Amino acid sequence: VQLQASGGGLVQSGGSLRLSCAASGLEIGNYAMAWFRQNREQSRKFFVATISWSGVATYYQDSVKGRFTISRDNAKNTIYLQMNALKPEDTAVYFCASGPAVRTEVDEYDYWGQGTQVTVSS
Repeated sequence: VQLQASGGGLVQSGGSLRLSCAASGLEIGNYAMAWFRQNREQSRKFFVATISWSGVATYYQDSVKGRFTISRDNAKNTIYLQMNALKPEDTAVYFCASGPAVRTEVDEYDYWGQGTQVTVSS
């Protein structure tokens, strides 16, 4: 199983980025999917957003509500994170993950991507 995250980069405050996470060896249509992030000062990953297998249910960390949108295309075996109105505090490595149900804890997810760096300059 591989989850390949991409789309990170350097953007100015207020800008936008769209992250993608393509899965192989796994039919994501059977799984909840999520994004987590970790910055240099943090020793662990923090929940950003999650989406149910059908895409009907989504949940977000409070600090990204209204700015980030998680979505999925099961036919393409890919999920996305559209990030708008980015802030310097959004700077982190972003990881995608798959698991059996929508959850907000790292331990609830089984497979992880390698991460993609997002840097927001002020």
